[in-house]
Amino acid sequence: MFRHAQLESVKAWIGDPAHSALPLYARIQRGIRQLILDGALDVGKPLPASRALAKSLNVSRDTVESAYSQLHAEGFIERRVGSGSFVSEQAKRLPGRGTARQTGTGNETPRLSQRGSTMFQGGGLRDFLAPRPFAPGVPETRNFPLQTWERLGRQVLKEYGTQALTHSDPQGLEPLRRAIADYVSLERGAHATPERVLVLTSSQQAMTLCANVLLDSGDKIFIEDPVYQGARKAFDAAGLECIPVPLDVNGMLVERLNQAAKNSSDSAKAVFLTPSHQFPTGATLALDRRLAVIEWARQHQSWIIEDDYDSEFHYDGKPTACVQGLDPHERTIYIGTFTKSLFPGLRIGYMVLPSPLVAPMAVARTLLDGHSAPIPQLTLARFIEGGHFGAHVRTMRAVYAERRDVLARLVRQHLAEFVEPRVPTGGMQMPCIFIRDIPEREAVESAHRAGIDLLGLTALHASSRHKAGFLMGFAAHAPHEMEIAVKKLANVLRALCR
Repeated sequence: MFRHAQLESVKAWIGDPAHSALPLYARIQRGIRQLILDGALDVGKPLPASRALAKSLNVSRDTVESAYSQLHAEGFIERRVGSGSFVSEQAKRLPGRGTARQTGTGNETPRLSQRGSTMFQGGGLRDFLAPRPFAPGVPETRNFPLQTWERLGRQVLKEYGTQALTHSDPQGLEPLRRAIADYVSLERGAHATPERVLVLTSSQQAMTLCANVLLDSGDKIFIEDPVYQGARKAFDAAGLECIPVPLDVNGMLVERLNQAAKNSSDSAKAVFLTPSHQFPTGATLALDRRLAVIEWARQHQSWIIEDDYDSEFHYDGKPTACVQGLDPHERTIYIGTFTKSLFPGLRIGYMVLPSPLVAPMAVARTLLDGHSAPIPQLTLARFIEGGHFGAHVRTMRAVYAERRDVLARLVRQHLAEFVEPRVPTGGMQMPCIFIRDIPEREAVESAHRAGIDLLGLTALHASSRHKAGFLMGFAAHAPHEMEIAVKKLANVLRALCR
């Protein structure tokens, strides 16, 4: 017969809300199995008769019989006619038997590969899951035309039926590739055809593919300084040597690429750029520098990785054409995403590739996640083709421009003693530079505790020759919401200066 503690352990399994989805016999079976795994029931020890255990647990005898039958089928107990049920001899060979299972504390140091260690130590990417002010890169989703999206989704299901429930082409479905090619050719001046578009889940996946398909571990890649942290971490994880190149108001100092090539026999095999709105400064790469980087790539047979992450949102004058559209040599990989222009939950990004890279990239993509979900692809294709995407972007461009101006006014009004805003010509976030000696990390952490999400600038720089500060996203919050948050941030910074 079970001791009292063993019986209570089985009762705990039965009553645990976490196990409520299991049928009753399975909860009893799992409770007894755990006693065996923990060594609380030794090999050869008898189990209570099914009638007696049923009475103790206040369940039917058939329920206990079902639990015993499952334990017997799995080899945990033996059933002897006329004698009863006993813990099986096989239990001796159970790994870790007699050692109570413990939940990990999170302090263990697992054995990882060098690549795994680099990714883990890098901390991954911090997604701002809740739309708290002033998380950078987070779009306004409350204005999204959900009814239109729902209607188009129903059209897709009606037309495609169960075909929309199957795997899709790893390169992406043709209707979406055609819609993307038409859009970037018209709006961004790209050289794009449906055959050269690769549909992905995100721009982050695109950068990971570029790092692993185009370069080998130890190869050099030029990056902007400061740089988007997702790109830097993708390149670090692939074992690339990132060479930072400084910026000025006109973007990356491209002449440094040729200077580096003269000083080294092993020139960089790629350069990563955010030329439309440099992240995080907001600078736009000047035309002469765009042409210079294209010529550098041609001379050295290197690649240009162009991340055009939020080019739809340009507020002062016309946005400049993408680098890819200026490159006649097919050395540029163009990366785009709908995370910023539509909503993060869509999980659709894309690359426009030189023709020879399409097949290698598509094959490599199958090793990451296989393909993108068909229903969102087909819905997005209709959303673009029907003019809804362009209309939404135009609406949000006006909304974001107003919010940028409001945030600049609020910062000057309430934070002028602490920071200087650098008002961008486009994008969704505003850099603010400390004008007082305020510890950046402490400011970011204190703001987070107060319900405000900032991104510190220091981690985005490779060099130490920069000014501390933070990024403030302005897209996802209405003017009155930003005013409340700015006043709260002023109190946070004021407390740090005391």
